[in-house]
Amino acid sequence: MIILRLSWLSLWNRRGTVLLTALGIAVSVMLLAGVNKIRTDMRTGFANTISDADLIVGARSGPVNLLLYSVFRLGDATANVSWSTYRKVAAHPQVAWTIPLALGDSHRGYRVLGTSEDYFAHYRYAGDRPLVLGQGRIFQGLSEAVLGAEVAEALGYKPGQSITLSHGVGEGSFNEHAAHPVIVTGILKRTGTPADRTVHVSLQTLEALHDAAGADLTPESLTAFIVGLRDRTATFQIQRDINEYRGEALLAILPGVALQQLWEVAGVAESALLVVAAFVVFAGLLGLLTALLTSLNERRREMAILRSVGARPQQVFALLMSEAALIGLIGAVLGLAALHGGLALAAGWLEARFGVYLLGNGLTAFELITGCAVVFAALFVGAIPGWRAYRHTLADGLTLRV
Repeated sequence: MIILRLSWLSLWNRRGTVLLTALGIAVSVMLLAGVNKIRTDMRTGFANTISDADLIVGARSGPVNLLLYSVFRLGDATANVSWSTYRKVAAHPQVAWTIPLALGDSHRGYRVLGTSEDYFAHYRYAGDRPLVLGQGRIFQGLSEAVLGAEVAEALGYKPGQSITLSHGVGEGSFNEHAAHPVIVTGILKRTGTPADRTVHVSLQTLEALHDAAGADLTPESLTAFIVGLRDRTATFQIQRDINEYRGEALLAILPGVALQQLWEVAGVAESALLVVAAFVVFAGLLGLLTALLTSLNERRREMAILRSVGARPQQVFALLMSEAALIGLIGAVLGLAALHGGLALAAGWLEARFGVYLLGNGLTAFELITGCAVVFAALFVGAIPGWRAYRHTLADGLTLRV
């Protein structure tokens, strides 16, 4: 206890330098813990993009590719699924509901999704959250559209406005359907999912845009569709039946399994971010070592006086190690407090502005381990100047000139 008290008083006497050193460690701890939190929250956020969906069905390609274009609106399908096949799957006794998805058009860089009212009735995200309208109503007929929150905000649209869709994807999409505008009837609240960046129309609206002369607006094909089952114990059986369907080359995937495969691909980038953050912590500890070694030459007389009043070399060694550990502890506490304080203050704004939902603000096991590791590393760092002070003799300190 005496050593700790002396360490605290010594640090307080040099509080300016100590605070700067502790802040350097705090920033590095905050960065490492923050990168890990972003990594875990991104994984959970991706997993929360779609909930309560048992299967996603599309043309035979790859599980990750099907997941990306059907749920995240990234990339394009290699082929479509015929309408007749979709109706056969939807009519299966074990199928409770389906959500048809038709992609391929865009509006000023935002994807257009053709679907049915079942999309708004059954689509769930972040557990069991339904899609909720912030303004207006869902589409009920031809030439009507429901916008995602980001689309409406970025382009300044309100219910009642007329917009035109284009064939193709991206800002450079071609073949604009200028002769067939659609009316915005509703705007969804933010979800933090690709729905925010999507223009939703009915399947019949898409058919009318591409075949205005056609009397029958029944779609010929779909990009993919989402399936909800009555009994989830039949999931693997239904998946196998769809994958072995002889009438068409289909692929049925479990969203959770496909997400796991996606994260295996992204794991290298995640590991690289953590390594970079760990090196920042290492740089903070080097700063601590530099500060201790720099101050040691100025404190040689202090060490000699301590020896002269009876302090043993081992106690001087312990004093410097405890000082380093206290600086590491202060830095770790400040870093974690700054991280969680910032997240608590920004939680409401992030949800309202970007639809990002934070997964609680308590200390995680990773953060506790990081804090303890920093303290022990600082203790180890303190052993270097402690060893140098241990080797100083009493005469060395007393003969120094001021």
